[in-house]
Amino acid sequence: MRDAYALDQDCAEWTSGKRFDPAERWPWWAELVSASVARGVDVRRARIVSEPISPYVRYEYELTSGHNIKAGESVRWLPRREASVLALPGNDLWLFDRSSVLFNHFDGNGEMTGEELVTDPVVVDLCASAFTAVWERARPHEDYRPV
Repeated sequence: MRDAYALDQDCAEWTSGKRFDPAERWPWWAELVSASVARGVDVRRARIVSEPISPYVRYEYELTSGHNIKAGESVRWLPRREASVLALPGNDLWLFDRSSVLFNHFDGNGEMTGEELVTDPVVVDLCASAFTAVWERARPHEDYRPV
């Protein structure tokens, strides 16, 4: 749900024009997602973005087809202006099997400051409901054209 994260070397290389194969750079992610999808796990990622998109989101967008989609993820994009009517958690998160939520905490500069695993059913249900609402409104990656 962030428009920028701390710029890392990978993003700096990409935005300077040096292209790389994401599957070679992060083979562990492609293997994890591919193996999960092969055993029937539905791996979905929703991104809520401001438009015009930031340089970091452009980097994410350009990598999505060759990395996330290729590995087996389903990715959708929701412009932030279309999310105003949704109740959303305050942090990035991963939702696992509607049984736990891993919140990612960042500082104001986009540096990760920690993670928090929550299994409280009320919190998990809230996050699952929010994700479903975003997913239903968001555009599939192949249909989204960033501004």
